[in-house]
Amino acid sequence: MTRSAAHPALIALGAVGAVGVGAAVWGIGIERYLFTVREATAPALAPGSAPIRVLHVSDAHMAPWQRRKQDWLASLVAFQPDLVVNTGDNLGHKDGLTGIRRAFAPFAGIPGVFVHGSNDVQAPSPRNPLKYFTGPSKTHTEPEMLDTDAMDGFFTDELGWRGLNNAAARLEVAGNSIDFFGVNDAHREWDELDALPDALEALGHARTGSSRIGVTHAPYQRVLNQFVGLGADAVFGGHTHGGQVCLPGYGTLVANCDIPLKQAKGLSTWSHDGRTVPLNVSAGCGHSIYAPVRFACRPEATLVTLTARSI
Repeated sequence: MTRSAAHPALIALGAVGAVGVGAAVWGIGIERYLFTVREATAPALAPGSAPIRVLHVSDAHMAPWQRRKQDWLASLVAFQPDLVVNTGDNLGHKDGLTGIRRAFAPFAGIPGVFVHGSNDVQAPSPRNPLKYFTGPSKTHTEPEMLDTDAMDGFFTDELGWRGLNNAAARLEVAGNSIDFFGVNDAHREWDELDALPDALEALGHARTGSSRIGVTHAPYQRVLNQFVGLGADAVFGGHTHGGQVCLPGYGTLVANCDIPLKQAKGLSTWSHDGRTVPLNVSAGCGHSIYAPVRFACRPEATLVTLTARSI
């Protein structure tokens, strides 16, 4: 007597299950540790300006035990950036500042700017990841508040960075005079776009040949449009995690804001009111401690070389 062959449906189900397990093992156990540096070049400075190397970091969502991520971030100082742009969500745990200190201490003395994401103010909470497919996430529970002042104090007093939460600042970066402006987390509607014109005006008359750079955590279209309208020559954003779990061969499935999916990570351009400027959205280097996975979307930092515009 011979045994009957397995039912084709059972074979198919087993194959799908094996693929799912393999994807989970890869995304949870391997890819989220495959830190990478993406390099790009964008014309954004005034004609005749010397190029500057910008290290763009975002969405560390740091917990104190994440030492591999801390070591990797600290090692990026070897690229000798002229400027650090930090687009928020640094903290991912109530004791995350311990890891942030370890990660960014080597950058003391290098000019930098930063804005807040909501997880620089409020601790993350468990949530159903499938709800991201229904639109940008919402806050439904009373959050645990984080020590934002201590983090800001580290950035400003110890590293020498400037905060751009609904504010502006003028910095000299490798011989370039640059006016920076930014907003607090637009995903939580903490942005105060109406405050930016006065903030920029308060900087006083800009030096001939200066540039403007806009910085936001969440790259919502209303923010990008306002930034371009205010004369930004380049814009930096984060928040999207590049989708965090992407489909190979297709790309980003969700952005958690209203930016077009094809622009949810990487260097592109943004156009508004007759102007087009470079836009770099970082896929970030972390994840919520409640969603420890990356798939087809490696954790990253970006080294963006800003060069002079032709006109």
